[in-house]
Amino acid sequence: MIATPGGVSDSVHAWVFYPQVSHTAPVIVVVHEIFGMSTWVRAVGDQLAADGFIAVVPDLLTGKAIPGAPDSISMDAGIQAIRGLNPAAVQRTLDAVAAYGLHLPSASKGYGIVGFCWGGGTAFAHAVHTSGAALPLKAAVVYYGSAPDSLVNDRAPVLGLYGGNDARISATVPGTDSAMRALHKRYESHIYPGAGHGFLRAQDGEQGANAAAAQDAWPRTITWFRTYLGA
Repeated sequence: MIATPGGVSDSVHAWVFYPQVSHTAPVIVVVHEIFGMSTWVRAVGDQLAADGFIAVVPDLLTGKAIPGAPDSISMDAGIQAIRGLNPAAVQRTLDAVAAYGLHLPSASKGYGIVGFCWGGGTAFAHAVHTSGAALPLKAAVVYYGSAPDSLVNDRAPVLGLYGGNDARISATVPGTDSAMRALHKRYESHIYPGAGHGFLRAQDGEQGANAAAAQDAWPRTITWFRTYLGA
């Protein structure tokens, strides 16, 4: 349990995954989809550890009794639960989680953040929210999540990964790219033809396009974090 005063609750449950290394390692905060602390998102943390990072995966739905949790939450139940979260409180929670990770004895000084779907948009928002400016956020990766309305306070390079068949999100990418360029912010985007929303999780979907997208996107994710965080 990580104390998160002023967050979505007084404390949140989190999983922490460590790499098998003899030196300190960068921290990655993992922000889940609307489905909360699923087996899949814990596997993401485990994979990040295998790739050399300390992964901290907080359950932002801690304490909520959601039918079907953790792995059979319906879309409607997930949406309803997420809508009950205050966005500012979510960011304060992520600040506390990042600070916890950075104070682990085996952690190096910088941290990154990655999120998926709602978590992707939340990760992008984390890169621009001003109350966390004192924390050493060094990189963000956004999987099929929307950008916040204002990008002027962006404080980290952002990698965006999107499905070509996810027009609701991918149609916003050119505008995000233009805005980030105008602000002289580092933003790199990739839209995968034929891939749908949630392609990293649903790799058997879209007649192979999701798997192809995942096979390209995950190495890019690791390269991005290694470039800006080391590992």
